[in-house]
Amino acid sequence: MTAWRRARLAGCKPMADKAPTADLAHELSGKPVGDRFDDGFDAQFKGWVARLLASPAPTPVLTEVGRVTEVGDGVAVVSGLARALADELLVFACGVQGIVLDLEPGRLGVILLGPSELITLGEDVRRTRKVVSVPVGPALLGRVVDAMGRPRDGLGTITAVAEHPIEAEAPGILSRSAIFRPLATGIKAIDAAVPVGLGQRELIIGDRQTGKTSIAIDAILNQAHSKLTCIYCAIGQRGDAVSRAIAALKKGNMMARSLVISAGDEEPPGLAYVAPYAAMAMAEYFSDQGQDVLVVFDDLTHHARSYRELSLLLRRPPGREAFPGDIFYVHARLLERAGQFTPEAGGGSITALPVVETQAENLSAYIPTNLISITDGQIYLSPRLVRKNQFPAVDLGLSVSRVGGKAQSRALREVAGNLRVTLSQFEELEDFARFGTRLDDVTRARLTRGTAVRSALRQAERDPMPAFEQLAVLLAAMEGLFDGLAEQLVSTAMTRVRAAARKDLQVIGDRISEDQALRPEDRELIIGSARNALSAPDSASPNESGNDANA
Repeated sequence: MTAWRRARLAGCKPMADKAPTADLAHELSGKPVGDRFDDGFDAQFKGWVARLLASPAPTPVLTEVGRVTEVGDGVAVVSGLARALADELLVFACGVQGIVLDLEPGRLGVILLGPSELITLGEDVRRTRKVVSVPVGPALLGRVVDAMGRPRDGLGTITAVAEHPIEAEAPGILSRSAIFRPLATGIKAIDAAVPVGLGQRELIIGDRQTGKTSIAIDAILNQAHSKLTCIYCAIGQRGDAVSRAIAALKKGNMMARSLVISAGDEEPPGLAYVAPYAAMAMAEYFSDQGQDVLVVFDDLTHHARSYRELSLLLRRPPGREAFPGDIFYVHARLLERAGQFTPEAGGGSITALPVVETQAENLSAYIPTNLISITDGQIYLSPRLVRKNQFPAVDLGLSVSRVGGKAQSRALREVAGNLRVTLSQFEELEDFARFGTRLDDVTRARLTRGTAVRSALRQAERDPMPAFEQLAVLLAAMEGLFDGLAEQLVSTAMTRVRAAARKDLQVIGDRISEDQALRPEDRELIIGSARNALSAPDSASPNESGNDANA
């Protein structure tokens, strides 16, 4: 009731100077204002309901939530996720991620990818319906990342092209081609006697402190003048060891074309388990673009131990040396993804250099024998050669390359053909000569030649050598130019021969790089250049050439 009507009913005369309003007109007409407002609202509400009923119904969202029932060091047991899949990524309420490893009725065994201290019993766990993926793309080059592709070098975020799952099916046999191109490591003992081809899987095996990582880093540094993309995956390594490897890559101007993935020994074992698969997924992106990739896994012994730790914590039945029964498959499905691929499959290649550690020269241990049978050959580093101050300590008697010989350059193949035989005969005679037996002149000459050849295989760390320099040094040693020299003088002699080869034999070096055969006149030129370099006065150029070699 309006004020005007109340005043009229009360017998009061309304103000004469105020004209009736529109509300008054409606009231006088017998229709209240509220009714008119209600009619408009009803029409608006009915239109809104009609539009809502005509719109498509929202899709129902199913959210599956589980609970943490047990927490261990790097693992957790989850219940309530009956539809979870193997290798599926789970997310805990605290933000830690995990991978489903065991599927049992009413129980999931989960590998944690973060600190287990953050997880509490009864905590919610949700499915993601995804597998573990890592960023891939050219932006990763020059960076240091963890096993999940997150930056660890403080250089900002990484703009990735895409994210690829860490697990992928290995290419079939029809997607592969024969290995026909060499991978130059820059190490005489390897390139001459144990050659590695692009797309090969060559195992580096030996005891601790025998120089396994140094060989892998030198192989990366030797790619400074090639177009290879290099990935160094450090598994279970100490932080100072990884930092030394990064410093070597930066000093050798290879960091811009390299990627370092680090899963240290202080991190959860789950990250060490997924690290090599993440490295292979990143390598596959570059190989799909037609590029050649070199991947170093340093080392798979720590990887196997991490997987053993996770399996035992999840109460899987142990096998030989307490490793789970599927440890062979764990490494086989990783290394089978390497190879030389056909143009239809991208045309690139992935060369794998896995590193494995032995104990007391025991090559028949479980993990070493597994990896020897998976790979295409092995480079064995002997602690006995280390004690003789022979670096790199490559034992040519136990080292083999099953497919790399076909990819070796023809010039090196001709020169190094008798290298293995010469050294094996020398080692037999050396063992025999220890008894103090009188030796004839021929035997003494063989011992002298073998000592000179073995000394010629010595090489300084971080000093990769081009192919034609290796050829000059090996030819000089095989022809007896180093015979009779003391071991400490052989290094100076090799420095002179290398300097003379860089100065006088560049044309021959170009032909060798084009994989042309070594002609007889080229052989004579190389031997003559080496003989002239060794006959020069002592003050000639050893120091200068040594500086050049290290530059």
